[in-house]
Amino acid sequence: MPRWKALPDELDPQIREFTSQLRRLVDRSGLSVASVADRTGYSKTSWERYLNGRLLAPKGAIVALAEVTGTNPMHLTTMWELAERAWSRSEMRHDMTMEAIRISQARAALSELAGPPSGGGGRSRGGGARTGVAGPAGVSPSVPPQPTATDVRDASGSGNSWGVAGPDAGYPGAYGPGAPAAGGYGPPPAEPSGGGSGRPAGKRRTAMFLVGALGALVVVAAGLYVTETQGDTKEAKPSPSPAVTKEARLPPGVKCSGKSCEGKDAEVMGCSGDLVTTAGSAVVGATTVEIRYSKVCAAAWGRITQAAQGDTVEITSGASQQTDSVDAPGDTVAYTMMVPVAAATEAKACAVLAATGEKGCTE
Repeated sequence: MPRWKALPDELDPQIREFTSQLRRLVDRSGLSVASVADRTGYSKTSWERYLNGRLLAPKGAIVALAEVTGTNPMHLTTMWELAERAWSRSEMRHDMTMEAIRISQARAALSELAGPPSGGGGRSRGGGARTGVAGPAGVSPSVPPQPTATDVRDASGSGNSWGVAGPDAGYPGAYGPGAPAAGGYGPPPAEPSGGGSGRPAGKRRTAMFLVGALGALVVVAAGLYVTETQGDTKEAKPSPSPAVTKEARLPPGVKCSGKSCEGKDAEVMGCSGDLVTTAGSAVVGATTVEIRYSKVCAAAWGRITQAAQGDTVEITSGASQQTDSVDAPGDTVAYTMMVPVAAATEAKACAVLAATGEKGCTE
């Protein structure tokens, strides 16, 4: 007795080839279906369906089978992708076939249930019965009977305001005063005149006038309120201070200006480099003292070069003063933190030599 059942004849060629490949892998491994199920983690029933072409194996099962049988999963995965596409096409064709069958069955059932049209005994404008669509009980509903000219004349004295017989004359209420609201037939009901239960026309017009006037007053009041609110908002909005505006216009990388630069490092705050100029200098012994000035930052700082250890530099501008000195052996440069200035002429830099105590300043 062969180990495998014959694959279904209607099976797609791609699926048939893929299923045959799975069978060959299992045969070469010498494993039973139960052993394959135990080692791959998929049930025995599922593997029987996979190997007999009744169900397409998921990709995870294929990878697990490749590991169990020592097969390169790349080739097997490629075959699975082709089979998966073929399986999807087969399911689509099956769904379309089943849908066509259901439509045919539904049409046949409707043809059997539909009976001959039943005639109506009521009157109509054409004098005959008008047959509608068959209802659930198989009865064809008819259009309600229409009043004739004779009925209108007979009921004009006791009917409604249109001269059409109402429900009391034996006709459906759909042709009474409520008909325009329900179906849109006929003219709108006339305004009751005296003695009726409706509101008199004069009072109704007065009420409508008062409502319109009240609405106009509400609109005017709302407009005045919005205008006043906007005016208050504009008045209450604080104007930006010059300092904030000035900082907002600083070039990229510049982090301070004026007072906000006091006591801060010029290089760290982006005030050095191309933005700085030498506003003044002096020579003290072998040391040069300079005023370094940045117009963008509105600040200045002092610098000494060719200095010795212990030499000091200071800069002053009004009440602001900053100092620095050469501390490490071998260093020859020192510079102070910044002081705010409105112009370079406001700053003064001095150098004090540690070896001789000599002091010199810029003019």
